[in-house]
Amino acid sequence: MEKNISIIGVPMDLGQLRRGVDMGPSAIRYAGIVERLEDLNYNIEDLGDIVIGRVDRKGIQENNSLRNLKEVALASEKLAKEVDNTISRKRFPLVFGGDHSIAIGTLAGLSKHYNNLGVIWYDAHGDLNTSETSPSGNIHGMPLAVSLGIGDSRLTELYGNNPKIKPENIVIIGARSLDDGEKKLIKELGIKVYTMHEIDRLGMTKVMEESIEYLKDRTDGVHLSLDLDGLDPHDAPGVGTPVLGGISYRESHLAMEMLEESKFITSAEFVEVNPILDDKNKTASVAVALMGSLFGEKLI
Repeated sequence: MEKNISIIGVPMDLGQLRRGVDMGPSAIRYAGIVERLEDLNYNIEDLGDIVIGRVDRKGIQENNSLRNLKEVALASEKLAKEVDNTISRKRFPLVFGGDHSIAIGTLAGLSKHYNNLGVIWYDAHGDLNTSETSPSGNIHGMPLAVSLGIGDSRLTELYGNNPKIKPENIVIIGARSLDDGEKKLIKELGIKVYTMHEIDRLGMTKVMEESIEYLKDRTDGVHLSLDLDGLDPHDAPGVGTPVLGGISYRESHLAMEMLEESKFITSAEFVEVNPILDDKNKTASVAVALMGSLFGEKLI
């Protein structure tokens, strides 16, 4: 894993209606991420936060479908450029959200540097909705579909390359809340998914072994997109769309430790930390602890 890390904050809450997730990057920094990574002998460059435009908080929807489309697209373009530049400077992009719509920009920027970018989508949700299948019009439920080239052209064609990723290079881990349209798309495209059923039945060790084996030879880089709602709300209460029965804190540490051992993670983002809904910044602290494991922190 690259020893030079660039932190990019994306304080965006435009992909949904619930307030507070825009403070996620600040909460993660406050929880001590820079000091944690510096203690692991990483060279840390904090690039600050992408500037996000403001809109009417009722949530503008174009054609009654996509909420805040123009603003999300603009922010995604800014983030894509920052991620692209970070990779060009041979640094590891570590992105803090913000809602999960920020992954549109992250993956767009990464796609300039990889022919077969792998993605581990650690999340309770598939984020594979479109304007036709989404029950809400919230773009934070669409970034994976958008990155596959499915959805509104103002998002899919953002920053060139379309699609940004291939379905056979994706592994979703922790899914337990999927809309009907997402289930259909998963089956049509053959996307590899480990639901909570598989995690309970196989165990996290087996899930991660299979995921790493599946991706290691078919990809030339692997991005980790970790939504804190992938964890059980007991361990990560400060998220906008909590779903009971999630991955445990310890299972998540094991997953991060195994990814660190694999040495194939080339970029990462941690999203959906909402301090307003949190308990004494617990969820941001969990995010920082998981990053510690991802970047090689050991008990002994």
